Parts: sequence; C-alpha cells; structure tokens
Amino acid sequence: MTPSVTESWIRIETWLAEHAPKTFAALAPPAERSDVAAVERALGRPLPEPLTESLLRHDGTGHRDLLLPFWSLLDTKGIADARSLRMRIHGDGLDDAEEGDPDEEYGPWWHPLWVPFAANGAGDYLVIDQRQHRRTGRIGNADHETGCWFRPHPLWASLPALLDATATALETGEVVDGCRRVVVDETELDWEIV
Repeated sequence: MTPSVTESWIRIETWLAEHAPKTFAALAPPAERSDVAAVERALGRPLPEPLTESLLRHDGTGHRDLLLPFWSLLDTKGIADARSLRMRIHGDGLDDAEEGDPDEEYGPWWHPLWVPFAANGAGDYLVIDQRQHRRTGRIGNADHETGCWFRPHPLWASLPALLDATATALETGEVVDGCRRVVVDETELDWEIV
C-alpha cells in the first residue's frame, strides 16, 4: 500500500534535513487554506486531494528540484498561473481536441482536466490527470514541444506514488526510473540520470 502524502513528506524532510540542508531550508511553508481555495476557484473545480495535502505541507519548492529527475513543485499561485497559461495557449483547440483513449501512453497537447503541479523551468509541467477513467490521478509530462505523455513506471501512477518513490530514492540511494540522487557540496539535492 502506498504511504500517504504526509508520511512521504516526513521521510523526505527527515532525509533532506540531515543530508541536504540547503534544499530542506528552501522548502516553502504550508499553503493557507484560502490559497488552496483561490486555486480551486481559478481552476473551476477542487484540487485532487493528494495535491491539497501536499500543498498544506509545503506550498512548493521554489526553483529547487525535488522530484526526480529535474522537477520543482509549484506553489498555489504557480499552479493557477501554469494552468491559465496552457489554457490560453491551447484553449481555442480544446473543443476539437482528440480525446483518444485516456488510458494510452500519449494524451492530447493539453486538457482542461489536467492539473499542473510541478515544472522543470523549461516550459514543461507534470500534471495530475483528472479525466474520469481507470487511471485517474496518474502523472503526465506535459511537454511544451511534444505534447503530453504518461510513463508506465509505477512511480508515475499518482502523486502519493511519486512522493513515496522520491522518499525511497533519497533514503536508499538506489536508481529509480533511471535517476539517482546526489548531494552537491554536502548541502543541496540534485539528481543524475544514469
């Protein structure tokens, strides 16, 4: 059974505090419930519960990469801004967007039921797929050049799975989905692709 978001965050925080204190110090404080409500109003629907739980623990990671390989968690404002940007870019074509099979590896360029929650600084987002199908809640990579794709690796099945895999990768130092954690200057977390 996958641990809760809070359980995984405790493991991540514990490891960062001991091994990567600069990254630990950069974690944002919890979001206010009013910030979460503002994002939900902007999106026009509730956030996925695991994302709310994560935001109420840490309202993003700033520009620090926490999730493997090079993803930083967005704060509440960043989530609303990222979705607004993608809706402006792709909004005119969304009515005619090819839905295809939502269980497939590739999705359309953008979908209104995707919630961005992490960014890589290059215009790409990790999204939580909220379309109603058997894999609702899975994580997709909404690439600004190639469209969205969904990896079959179990760590991308949900936000709780991703945070659990991140905590495990930190604790064990094992390679996870082709990435291994490293600590730069004994203070800052980074990931290397192996």
